[in-house]
Amino acid sequence: MDREKIKTDLLIFDFDGTLVTSGEDLVISVNHTRGELGLPALPAEVIISFVGDGVHKLIERAIGPGAMDRFDEAMQIFTGHYTGQMLKHTRLFPGVIEVLEYFGAKRKLIVTNKRYRFTRAIAEALGIDRYFEEIIGSDNTAYSKPDPRLLEDIMTRYGVKGENTVVVGDGINDIKMAKQAGALVCAFLNGLGSRDELLSLSPDLTCENLLELKNLLA
Repeated sequence: MDREKIKTDLLIFDFDGTLVTSGEDLVISVNHTRGELGLPALPAEVIISFVGDGVHKLIERAIGPGAMDRFDEAMQIFTGHYTGQMLKHTRLFPGVIEVLEYFGAKRKLIVTNKRYRFTRAIAEALGIDRYFEEIIGSDNTAYSKPDPRLLEDIMTRYGVKGENTVVVGDGINDIKMAKQAGALVCAFLNGLGSRDELLSLSPDLTCENLLELKNLLA
């Protein structure tokens, strides 16, 4: 017997690792930054494990405590390099356009800990910005994931209930925010986040491919 679809009024999508495959460009820019500081390159999987809490935390983790006196310099280097790098390898995950078209009548937002201007630029370049009512980045909102106040404020503004709001994301911050705000969450298991960590937090739904959302949500 097929599972009954969950009725949704608002869909919240994470960005890096959920809608777009941005990991490689982030790794390249982080290692460029380390190189400019005289530090050796880090393995890609290590850098990917630093992603999810915004660029400040990414750079803090990437340069380590021994280079924190050069944090501002590192931020400048990374920002300059990533501005030119961010679209070289980043692509949409399979099924993204089809899913956004399928849920065309639904209200949809991007909510990410990535900076707004980077998110907007990538979304526009890849042709998906038009599907979303809002793009909320780390620097154009009062709160960041996993703070539940971020989602609570959104649900209040849009007049939707938690049981009809679904967060789709590949990070533990997506699950924590949704659960604490009383919303539902679908963990995307093929993004940048650790599959085991995501499953350990007992998300309401999971998907291996975003196209599965068509069978999970109504």
